[in-house]
Amino acid sequence: MTEPVTAAAQAPGTTTGTTAPRPTDAVIRIRDLGKSFDGRRVLDDVSLDVPRGRIVSIIGQSGGGKTTLLRCVNLLERPDTGTIEVAGETVHSDGRIVCRDLARLRRTVGMVFQRFHLFPHLTAVENVMLAQVKAGVPERQALERAVVLLRRVGLAHRGLAHPDQMSGGEQQRVAIARALALKPEVLLFDEPTSSLDPEATREVLWVMRELAEEGMTMMLVTHELPFAREVSDWVAFVDGGRIIEAGPPAEVLGRPQQARTRAFLTTYESAE
Repeated sequence: MTEPVTAAAQAPGTTTGTTAPRPTDAVIRIRDLGKSFDGRRVLDDVSLDVPRGRIVSIIGQSGGGKTTLLRCVNLLERPDTGTIEVAGETVHSDGRIVCRDLARLRRTVGMVFQRFHLFPHLTAVENVMLAQVKAGVPERQALERAVVLLRRVGLAHRGLAHPDQMSGGEQQRVAIARALALKPEVLLFDEPTSSLDPEATREVLWVMRELAEEGMTMMLVTHELPFAREVSDWVAFVDGGRIIEAGPPAEVLGRPQQARTRAFLTTYESAE
């Protein structure tokens, strides 16, 4: 497998992931990304590639910069430094947003949020239709695609339900269907199961596993380490705004080289 991270993405002494992919391999290419909030460095010279058809999982403690990294990809957060390329187009360079069409960027890079963000006054099918209609898709065609996508996530029978009539797991699956509606090239997932109970978590992970098997390119922030081990092609451990260690899941989660990674995994195992 082509390795989706460069040597620049690693802390000194890291031995995994020393080969950069060919330019045509990467849907997302991040180089030397930096971001601060109120003088606090949240991302520090982060470099990472996400090749087409691959799944890259970002793990680490809360507050380590994982979500900020994800939100920088589709410019929900504006980086201070570094370069981001999406589908071969530079969208950010050294503190400047150079993307001329943010709406198109966010159609290319779909995002599934931790808290669903469904419109409460719309039904499930209307939530999935909305972005399509705003993008100029005829209403009938948008309805047909919404029904297909709700069936795909196991919710064909809930199309007329409003968010407050659905469980958390159902709402998150509607959010996934909505993210798929505009046929993105890559999906970003920000802790998609963190607010769900175990049963709902299994439902959402089932959908994500199906997407993985279909070859969807995904970049996900997750605390579900067994799931990350199962579906990921690459895992990056982020701590203090830096990628401390990155590599295949069997190496990072099974045979970590860095002491900080080992300490994190020990803490996770103790909490289980």
